[in-house]
Amino acid sequence: MTRPGAQVLEDGRCRFRVWAPHRRQVEVRLLGESPRTVSLEKDRDGTWQATVEGAAGCRYVYRLDGELERPDPASGYQPEGVHAPSEVVDHRAFAWGDDKGAGVALKDMMIYELHVGTFTPEGTFDAAIARLTDLAALGINAVELMPVAQFPGRRNWGYDGVYPYAVQNSYGGPEALKRFVRRCHEHGLAVILDVVYNHIGPEGNYLRDFGPYFTAKYSTPWGESINFDDACSDRVREFFIENALYWFDEYHLDALRLDALHAIVDLSAKHFITELAQAVHRLSRRRGRSMLLIGESDLNDVRLIKPRRSGGCGLDAQWSDDFHHSLHALITGERNGYYRDFGHLHDLAKALKEGFVYDWRYSEHRKRRHGSSSRHRPAEQFVVCIQNHDQIGNRMRGERLGHLVGFEALKLAAGALLLSPYVPLLFMGEEYADPAPFQYFVEHGDPDLVEAVRRGRAEEFKAFAWEGPCPDPQAEETFRRCVLDWERRTDGRHRRLWEFYRHLIHLRRRYPAFVDKSGLSVRTLDEKQILLWHRWIGRRQLQCLMNFSAEPQPFHMMAPDTIWMKLVDSAALRWDGPGETLPGRVEGECEVTMPAHSIALFEPRADQPLMEATATAAVEAVYPL
Repeated sequence: MTRPGAQVLEDGRCRFRVWAPHRRQVEVRLLGESPRTVSLEKDRDGTWQATVEGAAGCRYVYRLDGELERPDPASGYQPEGVHAPSEVVDHRAFAWGDDKGAGVALKDMMIYELHVGTFTPEGTFDAAIARLTDLAALGINAVELMPVAQFPGRRNWGYDGVYPYAVQNSYGGPEALKRFVRRCHEHGLAVILDVVYNHIGPEGNYLRDFGPYFTAKYSTPWGESINFDDACSDRVREFFIENALYWFDEYHLDALRLDALHAIVDLSAKHFITELAQAVHRLSRRRGRSMLLIGESDLNDVRLIKPRRSGGCGLDAQWSDDFHHSLHALITGERNGYYRDFGHLHDLAKALKEGFVYDWRYSEHRKRRHGSSSRHRPAEQFVVCIQNHDQIGNRMRGERLGHLVGFEALKLAAGALLLSPYVPLLFMGEEYADPAPFQYFVEHGDPDLVEAVRRGRAEEFKAFAWEGPCPDPQAEETFRRCVLDWERRTDGRHRRLWEFYRHLIHLRRRYPAFVDKSGLSVRTLDEKQILLWHRWIGRRQLQCLMNFSAEPQPFHMMAPDTIWMKLVDSAALRWDGPGETLPGRVEGECEVTMPAHSIALFEPRADQPLMEATATAAVEAVYPL
């Protein structure tokens, strides 16, 4: 494979390469003070190329068949937007020093998802750098950026990107992203980038002028399907695989999050995702540093993360929505849309113990069986959350969890997430309950497209029966109200919640093997809405109690062979709770009352001898079935 686009070589010359198999003539027109036009030569598979002197930093367009001028499909920078000329980026010029990535293992990641445009009032990479110290102080060690590939206008979630290789101009462009990544690594933060290989946005999408990048065999909710298995698909697959390698090589990223893999249709013998994983892992071995791939899919299909030798695609991890849905339905009571499949305590218990709740189980929402068992996959292969851009932004009004539940339930949800055996992901502002919503916003230039987006959003919400007007995606005020207010995190309950998150994150760090579900046993007291888990981490024990009831719940607590000492209690006054009712020490048997919507964690007294037992036996001894 060879990278497409404009690449500055070691000798300073620039090689232009573009795939346009059905064109009779392709030229690159270099703009600026000394404009010139250079003809490209075509090889047998339809790739055109030429090597040019003195092109670094120049703006340029391709001229197709002597008349049609278009930006480069593999442009590295669109300084004036999606319809304007591309600019040659000299990636050799950036001073990386000895940067080799953050070196954070997947099992140790504490991920923080952010949208560059709303993370700060300035909405740039450079402004985001100023907040990295705050994230590190919280205990975050991995930052996940929503897509930064060039999209139309100045504001967008990023999933309307049309230049997969170009860094959004309004965020600061290529140099600013590199500065951001370098500073993240200096703070010990890995950087994960969300990339979109399932569709290309509608405005500024000129790929079809170059070749058959799309196929009519399939479709996606967002438009034409990318051609991964139809005629001429080899070069299309190469275009996107090289894109993944480009982000790792030129921007020193630590991982990619692959958006909506369920929307990629590929019926060839080697699926595109498998080929992509092979290429990335080969590069990782050559460079001698970790390069991870994390998939997003709503299929609950473990084949994505199974090794290739076992018939899988070989991804390192995937997002697991079942954890979010089961927890969200429990604490909010919502049962519309896909939440109708959840709402029982045993759903969360299964999510904690196994990963997927729907493992070829009948889904009322889908009206069919859904998913596969994840019981035997390690916990570090699942990224879970209580909030993310989808689960907030795909609500009609973009409400965060703090808009839907009270303060005690927020702490309960945070505890369930951060004490789970999976890789936790926080959505920006979650840690201090920022009141800003996260609504869907765009800035398209085509009035017909704007109206189609408005209609599409309204149609999307019918399954949830939400009432009232939908915020206008095109309006600037919709975007503005989503910008974080960082000053909130130092004030009152916002500060208490931030401190609670930090405490739980640091508590999790005390047990390096926390991401392990093999030593976990879970029980539910359904009539009381209490969930209990017990686990061994090495030869140490932990016991967690969660009350999902809106009322205080009495129950009989037993510790027949262990003196349990309380590590954390969300009801404590320290966390602005109603006050502790659980004892700080439990020995033998006692009647206790758990406050409404609370979570507590216990460990054995430090001077007790370490015990050898299975987690299941231990929890059944304390709370028999």
